[in-house]
Amino acid sequence: MRTQPVVLIHGFASSYEREWLEAGWADLLGDAGRQVIGIDLLGHGNADKPHDPAAYADLEGDVATVLPVGEQVDAIGFSLGAHVLLGLARREPERFGRIVVAGVGVGIMSEVDTEPLAQLVAGETTTDHPVGNFFARAALLPGNDRAALAACMRARRPPLTAQELGKITCPVLVVLGDQDFAGPAEPLVEALPDATLKILKGVDHFGTPKDFGFVDASLEFLEAIPKF
Repeated sequence: MRTQPVVLIHGFASSYEREWLEAGWADLLGDAGRQVIGIDLLGHGNADKPHDPAAYADLEGDVATVLPVGEQVDAIGFSLGAHVLLGLARREPERFGRIVVAGVGVGIMSEVDTEPLAQLVAGETTTDHPVGNFFARAALLPGNDRAALAACMRARRPPLTAQELGKITCPVLVVLGDQDFAGPAEPLVEALPDATLKILKGVDHFGTPKDFGFVDASLEFLEAIPKF
C-alpha cells in the first residue's frame, strides 16, 4: 500500500479549493490515509496575483519549493496543473512516485499562441467560440483577478518535447475525455517511458475534474482507495 503524500495541482482559473476540495478529492485521499498537499498556482486562489507575465515564467519552480524535502510524492494535475507537473517531473524525476495528469494531450508538445485567449480572459475582446467563452467566464468567478490570469496566460510556456518527457521515469496515468479539445493523448503517452491512457467516454475538458471515471482511475492508480 502506498503512503506517499499526494500533491494536487489545479487547472487555469481554478484553485485548490474549487477544483479539489469542493469536488471531494481531498476527502477521498484523506480517507485512504494519504496526506494531501494542495497548491494554488501563482495568480490563482490564495496565491499572489502579479500582473506581469514575466512573474509566471517558472511555475514549476514555485511548485518545487513546497514539496517535501527528501521524500517522494505522488501527484495529480489537471490542464495547466498537469502541464506544470510534467514540466517539473522532467526536471526532477526523482521527486515523484506516481503521477496522474488529466486534460492534456498533444497540445503541450506544441507551440501555442495564447494571446487570443489571454485577451478574452482580460475582457479585451469577445468571441462566440464555446471554449473561449468558458475561459472568459471562469476568469469572472469569485476570487479571480482577470489581469493576473491574463498575465499567466501570456507567460511563455515552452512545449514539452518528446526528449524532455522521456526523462520522466515514474509511472504516469494520462486521463482524457473523448470530447476534450486537448487531445489526442496518444503522442503524449508514447513520449512517456511508463504511461497508461484512460479515455473518459462522453466527457469534455471542463467536465473532467468531477467525472467519476477520472476519480476512480486516479485513486486506483495511486493505490489510494478510501477505507470506509
